[in-house]
This record gives sequence, C-alpha cells and structure tokens, in this order.
Amino acid sequence: MLDVIDNRTSLGIEFGSTRIKAVLIDSKFKPIASGSYEWENQLENGIWTYSLDDIWKGLRMSYRKLASEVFEKYGETLRSVGSIGFSAMMHGYMAFNQEGQLLVPFRTWRNSITEEAEKKLTQAFEYNIPQRWSIAHLYQAILNQEAHVEQVDFLTTLAGYVHWQLTGEKVIGIGDASGMFPIDLETKNYHPKKVELFDSLAKESGISLSLKKILPKVLLAGEQAGKLTQEGAYLLDPTGNLEKGIPFCPPEGDAGTGMVATNSVAKRTGNISVGTSAFAMIVLSEELKKVHPEIDMVTTPSGDLVGMVHTNNCSSDINAWMKLFQEMTEALGLEVRTERLFSVLFKEALKGDPDCGGLLSYGYYSGENITGVNEGRPLFVRSPESKFNLANFMRVHLASAFGAMRIGLDILKEENVQIDKLVGHGGIFKTPEVGQRILAAAMEAPVTVMETASEGGAWGIALLAAYLESGDADLSDFLEQKVFGEDEGVTIAPTEVDMEGYRVFMERYQEGIEIEKMAIQKLI
Repeated sequence: MLDVIDNRTSLGIEFGSTRIKAVLIDSKFKPIASGSYEWENQLENGIWTYSLDDIWKGLRMSYRKLASEVFEKYGETLRSVGSIGFSAMMHGYMAFNQEGQLLVPFRTWRNSITEEAEKKLTQAFEYNIPQRWSIAHLYQAILNQEAHVEQVDFLTTLAGYVHWQLTGEKVIGIGDASGMFPIDLETKNYHPKKVELFDSLAKESGISLSLKKILPKVLLAGEQAGKLTQEGAYLLDPTGNLEKGIPFCPPEGDAGTGMVATNSVAKRTGNISVGTSAFAMIVLSEELKKVHPEIDMVTTPSGDLVGMVHTNNCSSDINAWMKLFQEMTEALGLEVRTERLFSVLFKEALKGDPDCGGLLSYGYYSGENITGVNEGRPLFVRSPESKFNLANFMRVHLASAFGAMRIGLDILKEENVQIDKLVGHGGIFKTPEVGQRILAAAMEAPVTVMETASEGGAWGIALLAAYLESGDADLSDFLEQKVFGEDEGVTIAPTEVDMEGYRVFMERYQEGIEIEKMAIQKLI
C-alpha cells in the first residue's frame, strides 16, 4: 500500500460520547484502517465527567487497534502519517492552572448546572449562551464562588486539551471555539466587545481575569495548528514507533466534523447528526432576527454562521431497550447478533401507526434544555386505550429521539431559514430507510443519507487533516469536488400521512413534558 509507505494518509480521531474512534484515510479520502474504544461518562458528585485516565487509555487503545490493522492488512508498521486531526464532543469545561494541572474534574456538555449563568450571560450579551457552553460553566463557577476560579490559566475543550498535550499548542478550530464563546464573523475570532463585557462581569463578582489570555487561539480550517512533539508521540503510541513532526489541523468539535462528513459546509445546507445527543445544523445566509434560547449560534470549520438545534438526548434510551431485548434472546438460548437485532426491530417501526399509536416516551438520560427539563428520567407512558404493540413501541422511541429537535426546527422555520439540502448521519441510519423516514417526517423535509453516513466524525476530522495538505482555498470546493464527487446519496421525502402522524405525536410529546418534570420530583 503505497499511501501508507509514502505517508499519503491522514489520521482522524474523535472522542464521542460512547466511543473513541480512529480512522486512517488514503489519498483518495477512503478509510483504510480504523480502531475504536468504548467508554461511558460517569455521574460523580452530580457532575457528568470522564477521567483523564480514561481519555488517555481510550486514545491509546483506539490508535493501537488502528495501527494493528495497518500491519495486518499491509504488512507495514505505522511510523508516520501525512497529517493528524483531533475532534471531540463540543462545549464543557476543562480548566487548568499555570502548571497545566486540571483544577476540577472535566465537566461535559451533558451537565445542566449553569442555568443562572446561562440567563445572565444571554441577557448581558443579547446572544444565546446555552448551559453547556464553556463560558457558561466558567461564569457559573464564578457565581458559585468556587475556589479554583482564581487559579484558571487556560480554559479549553476536550479536543483542545488532547491537541495541546500532543503538540504543545494552545489552539482550537473556530467551530469548536464557537461552542466556547461567541464569535465575531468579521474577524473570525472571539467577539471583542463580549470578551470585555465578560471580564467586567467577572470583576463585579470579585474575580480579576483576562478572558483573552485564558482562551485558546482560534484557527480556521486549512491552517496548520502545530506538529506532533516527541512527548506527544509517546502519549499516542507508547511503543515508540510513531515519529514526531507530523503536522496537525486545528482541533474541532463534533458539530464541525459532522458538517464535513456530510458535505454540509456551504450556505443553505444542513445536516442532522444523531448519536447519544443529536443536533441539526443549518449554515445560514444571514443572522437570525431574534435571540432564541433553543438555537445555538456556532460556525462551520471555515467560520460561516450556523444555526444549531442541540438536544442532549437521542439514542441512549433506544440502546438501553435494545440491550433488554438482547438479554431476552440470550435467556431463550438464542444467538442473535446485535446488528441483526437492531435491523429487525427498527424495521418493525415502519409497521407502526404514524402517530405511534398513542404511546409516549422521553429518552432523557440527562436534562434537556429545549424542553426546560433539568435532570434525566427516561420515561415510557401509555394509556389503556393506546395501541401497545412492538411496531408502535419501536416507532415511538425513534420519534421521541427527534422530538426536542423538532421544537427547535420549528423556530428556524419561523425565521424563514431556507434549506436546500438536509443530510442525516450517525449509527441510527445503518438500517436503511427506517430512521431516515421518521426523521423526514419530524423535519417535514426530504432527508438524504450518503454511503458514508455511518463513517461519522472521525472520518470528518481526517478529511480536515487532509484538507490541511490539499492546498485548496475553499473547504466547500474541496469537499464537493475532491471528496464526495458523484455521491449524491439516497433521499427520502416525507409523506403527508407520516407528517400528520408526527404532528399528532408532537402534541402529545409537548403536553407530556409535565409528566417528565413530575418524574424528576417523585423519582429520586
């Protein structure tokens, strides 16, 4: 394999909510090797977190599996690649002191503990600051008078942290940065007036800091973000085979890599990424007329404005039910592969009633900001009159996975946001048609799924690493002309019957939010 020998490859590694995945692509942008590591966040002292040990163990294990696959397939020891990129879950809070020590356990995007900061910053900035944003976490820590705040010397995201450790560079891609702090679209940097305003707000609380000094430097897609150091090479590959000096693209968030992996970085295009969380991202032609707490304003990896509807919960409850069904098959002495179980049960959903037969579910493993729910209580509800069968049971969980997102998309419609193309990606689309058809009904728009739909963000960040070496001036042109070419995917348009059924389901979904809130009070 000449690409491996000649370093005409790019390596992308993404830290997802439940899996760390590494993908190596060749000069034609096709995956040629991969490795992964399953992990889960932990709820410790009321905080959703991952330990530093898990971060590094998962990184090394996923890389080791990839390197082993390279050796098995091509008979070559992986010593170098053309370029590297890291991406991860956006937002959250990783604060370090001058010695580079983590001051408090990593607070992930999943935490709904910054409501006071969210409201005060949104009002002060006249700009939506969701609870999961890094700046909301910092300001909440200030408002809480947490002792560690005075020691904060560097604040970054998970992707920014890993990149820093491997290159020594305190930088971040603009897409990931836009989930930390508002971006000025003219300068492609943190909004200067809002930076000054935040410093003033912190001072009013008795904290003297310079936000400009503690935030990572913002870079655009295509800019070099440092090179692998000798220490970084050992962190990634303790065997010592990996060589130093490999160039890095800017570290990005999973929203940005989702846009890249679906060729959705041009204006009036959008994509919907589904996994543990779910988000719809529409590249806007102009700014929204109003501030909406349900809509994040972030950017593409090139710095164009994106309206993002982010929901904290999507597939976790579905996975939990599938695990229960798997246990049932094992109790019966049957051997059913997980992939087949998902496929069979997902297909049952298409036999269900368009309105899910009167069933209702909330897959809320954590709080859901869009619906005003601050804690997680997975819930399944039915009345004696509901049509309780397997088909409706599967359909309601898929419909519910997109429920909170639908609320945000309705707001974008009210703002007259135009969408020329909507692409879905994520594991939920591995079974053809099912998730795509229900999502199309939820979005009331055609949904396209490409052959690469299940490749995900690791492939997306590998493409950004390849773009670093491409010499192309425009990321959109690079993706359109060199990567995707003729791959137009499969498009499914919603039927009127499915759309009307989903509207009926959404009325039930929104009415039932009070049941979910009551569960938080009564189920402790």
